[in-house]
Amino acid sequence: MTETPDPDGAFPKLTDEQIRTLAEGAERRPTQRGEVLYAQGERTSEFFVVLSGMVAVVEGTGDEEKVVRVHGPRRFLGELGLLEDQPAFVGVVVAEPGEVLAVPVDALRRLVLGDPVLGDLILRAYLVRRSLLIGLGNGFRIIGSCYSPDTKRLLEFAARNRLPHRLVDLEKDRQAETLLRRFGVTTEDTPVVVLRGTEVLRNPGNAELARRMGLRQPEAEHRLRDLIVVGAGPAGLAAVVYGASEGLTVSALDAMAPGGQAGTTSRIENYLGFPSGVSGAELAERSVIQADKFGVRVAVPAEALSLKSRGGYYVVGFDDGIEIVSRTVMIATGARYRRLAVPGIKKFEATNVYYAATVHEARGCRAAPVAVVGGGNSAGQAAVFLAEGSPKVYLLMRGGDLAENMSRYLVDQVERHPRIEVLLHSEVRELAGDDVLESLVVEDNRTRERRFVEARALFVFIGASPHTDWLSGVVALDEDGFVLTGAEADPFRTDDAWRSVARPPLALETNRPGVFAIGDVRHGSVKRVASAVGEGAMAIRLVHEHLYSEA
Repeated sequence: MTETPDPDGAFPKLTDEQIRTLAEGAERRPTQRGEVLYAQGERTSEFFVVLSGMVAVVEGTGDEEKVVRVHGPRRFLGELGLLEDQPAFVGVVVAEPGEVLAVPVDALRRLVLGDPVLGDLILRAYLVRRSLLIGLGNGFRIIGSCYSPDTKRLLEFAARNRLPHRLVDLEKDRQAETLLRRFGVTTEDTPVVVLRGTEVLRNPGNAELARRMGLRQPEAEHRLRDLIVVGAGPAGLAAVVYGASEGLTVSALDAMAPGGQAGTTSRIENYLGFPSGVSGAELAERSVIQADKFGVRVAVPAEALSLKSRGGYYVVGFDDGIEIVSRTVMIATGARYRRLAVPGIKKFEATNVYYAATVHEARGCRAAPVAVVGGGNSAGQAAVFLAEGSPKVYLLMRGGDLAENMSRYLVDQVERHPRIEVLLHSEVRELAGDDVLESLVVEDNRTRERRFVEARALFVFIGASPHTDWLSGVVALDEDGFVLTGAEADPFRTDDAWRSVARPPLALETNRPGVFAIGDVRHGSVKRVASAVGEGAMAIRLVHEHLYSEA
């Protein structure tokens, strides 16, 4: 059996010194051919290093088991889910007898975050391995129709949370009906999620899938927190990390996935400290692991529905019925891209219209022309990313200057790319196609001349609407729904709420004392990742100031 090559840096070999470091408090264990180190779908509490012999990474069970890759001495096993307490998306079986080093996962977490060299080696490899699993379609299966809204919902949830999975499409995949018969499922039951190759979840909600994947841990409802962070984009994650590291008791929840809009960005090239760029997903993954180091697990999905005051504290109510009580609240729910209001778009939103551009969306339109609507950084990043796999990418914007709202480095990349065509002064007027999108009717907003643009997928990045419906009537909002803070919130203070607080609202504080807003949800915020992270860090200083003034 031949060891799998490592062209991507996903399977580095450890040095003698690194193995000695890992061996402190670990156990050397002999292995036998056919021994299962861990099975697909199981949670494991150990990190393995192969000292001698060979192991095979396998997917599936029984007759359907197949070898994904093979590892020999000095390589370590596992991927990102090991650090995040998720079930294994593949299993590991001993192919040739030898010896392994078994390291407790808790010790590994401390090492990853405490040893800058070895920790970064393991973390970087795990991030690449997660990407490989996603790209190869390993992990659980979603069986359903590509035209089903519930199928799209599950696919989006899995993609946003970077859960390795594969779609078995009822409309296109020949093995779909065979699988349904094997599991005793009818088409009316679909979509279904198949775990561990045998267990079937019939049209599960996002919350159920999240629990099975280890994304949602039970919350202690009646425990008083110092801070609850609602939303886990860059601003929210920064607040979690800084708050927890400074000794605050913190809870963090998000309605969909960590990362926010930034998590859907294929590459952020102007974020300080990452000269070769960093994907939004990787930045989010690193932040989640960092938060976990300080004792905070970001819970998803959990959509906030209400905010109220009770007994001198704040209570946030969520869609699953739980209520969390806290001394302070950080509103970091961000904003979502606006829907494109054109005839016929609703028909295609379940299949070919997207509001994010990740590996998941790109996989569905390789080798086909696509269109991107928008004139900001997100639209530019999406166009460049999609052009890696699509033969033609049309970038449509209403204005006449690409540089008006787009960073210079992105403008240069877009204009130089041979497969990107920029259509200025252009607006989508209609979508055409039968079951799937085939073309767009595009109008020049100066001459009113119309043309057909061939596109099999449409990616929309226009404007932003804040996630603040749950705050209406509770905190002061501007006319567009963004949260007012600082001096702009001062005129909306109520005497009852501020009776015991002898100061005006702090810089990021709302018209409610102890309720702060950061990131894209805040009126006047700079819509950049670095700015959001800065606001998250700064807000923790203000939380301390508020808590100190109450003491």
